[in-house]
Amino acid sequence: MPAALTGAILNDLERLRYCFARVDAARVAKALARAGAASYDDVPSLIRFHEALLVLRAFPSNAAVLRRAERYLSTFWQRVERLRKAGADMDDFDPLEVSGIAGTTMQDALGFDLARWLVKRLPGKVEIAWDDFDDERALGAVWPRLMPLLEEDTLAEANIPWRKWLESAQGNSSKSPAWLIDRFAALPLFEAEQGRLYDSLHMPIRWRLENSRISRTRNSRPVAQVFYHDGPLIPRPDVSLAAELARRPPALRRLSRSKGESIMDLIREVMLVRYRELYGTTLGDPRSVVHAEVGRGVSIHLWNLPAERRLPLRAYVAGLTLKNGAPINYIEAIGLFEWIEVGFNTFYTFRGGEVAWTFAQVLRCLCHFTGATCISMYPYQLGHNNEEAIESGAFWFYRKLGFRPGRADLLRLVEREEARIARNPKYRTPSRTLRRLAEGHAFYELPGEEAGAWDRFSTRNIGLQVNRRMAAEFGGNMAHFQNASVRSLAKILRTRIPADDMLRKSFENFALVAALIPDLRSWSTMEKEDLLQVIRAKSGTDEMHYLHLLQAHGRLRDAMLRVGSEV
Repeated sequence: MPAALTGAILNDLERLRYCFARVDAARVAKALARAGAASYDDVPSLIRFHEALLVLRAFPSNAAVLRRAERYLSTFWQRVERLRKAGADMDDFDPLEVSGIAGTTMQDALGFDLARWLVKRLPGKVEIAWDDFDDERALGAVWPRLMPLLEEDTLAEANIPWRKWLESAQGNSSKSPAWLIDRFAALPLFEAEQGRLYDSLHMPIRWRLENSRISRTRNSRPVAQVFYHDGPLIPRPDVSLAAELARRPPALRRLSRSKGESIMDLIREVMLVRYRELYGTTLGDPRSVVHAEVGRGVSIHLWNLPAERRLPLRAYVAGLTLKNGAPINYIEAIGLFEWIEVGFNTFYTFRGGEVAWTFAQVLRCLCHFTGATCISMYPYQLGHNNEEAIESGAFWFYRKLGFRPGRADLLRLVEREEARIARNPKYRTPSRTLRRLAEGHAFYELPGEEAGAWDRFSTRNIGLQVNRRMAAEFGGNMAHFQNASVRSLAKILRTRIPADDMLRKSFENFALVAALIPDLRSWSTMEKEDLLQVIRAKSGTDEMHYLHLLQAHGRLRDAMLRVGSEV
């Protein structure tokens, strides 16, 4: 088919994909049928068709459009295969914005936990990309733990035949990383330590998607009731964050362990094929998953970390949003007391679809789940070291929803920009200014909360102060410092040092912080007992219980806020 005709067909489909009026239904159906019947002779055109199909799958106007979009997606891998056989440049499928299409091959240096999961998820379709691996020094440092007498080579020889050693040890010539991963998992180490050792190899892994449901093409899930759009999408100016957060909180329903496992598999799939990997999306606790239906076909899932993988101080929440069963964004929220830092990331394909309204629903769920009343957006979300966010004007997206810069100089700058816009509606903030505005966090406090209390806070500040004390008083000896801090806190709280490994780790982390609280000894008996309950909850079964106990401890909150606000 001539390229000009293909382009015209795709232009028509892209123009109509968000048109939901009744008068548009026939035109959408016709445009979709024409696009489905077209032959695509180049990768960029095929990708455009794919992305339009995903939008129509998530935002259908009627059942016929939904069925046809799903039918085209179910066989899409065949179109990719035809291009492969025709000699097309398959590298065009690799960019982050479009990766993960059925029929393509992907490659990345995955973390241990995700690689371990993938080998089981796609048996026979995963291999080590030896042609892209050249870090022999890392192999020499790690593989002797897995293969007897390998040090005879690594300590004295050059040009070591690494693959021959591997094939001899695993008993075959398979390129699969399964044997290696199993050997790391068998090492007498904590899982986190096994992972760090494996990750030090930066081993490139290649996997074939074929027609797998892991692909972006097919990783939508069936839903009991589809929301069909019959009117315009909700634009950002129609979204009041204050009004949404003032509404009755959404009902959060805890899922069963098996359904939680299914959500954990889904988020790993979703992130994997987009070349993304977050701590909380790989290592979420399936027992903690909660779910809310918030309307318009949108469902939000949130979860925490298992006790053995939690952060030292902050509570961690990750999440996934589905639109009619299609993944449209992922969520990260990390916080202490009433404060949470939020990452909200809508996938490229769906950035034209009610993003502001969806963001408001995510915050409704997060605030209800965590009890947070102060929301902070990471600078990266605003455009710091993120040119895509600069180009899209992400800072203004959050500002117009009511967020404010936490730094006084940036607040003055944004107020000057707003004055310029008021004088000249055609004025556009220069990229250079947007980059400056993105240098600091942006905050939103719920009504009645203390404005600005968390503007200068960072857990990094706490960590740096702890390390300065270790250097000044213990000569940088971490073990001596930890032991002394633990003994001191146990004495103050009149309790025994925990014997349980996870509880002791929690106690140890808080002991380091407690050493920075000068008046801790003068706290009341109840305040000390409540601190002990906080420490125990950190390694307990429910991470949100830990966060809620923190929120109830005003004196601990004030002390940690003070320490974390000192640079």
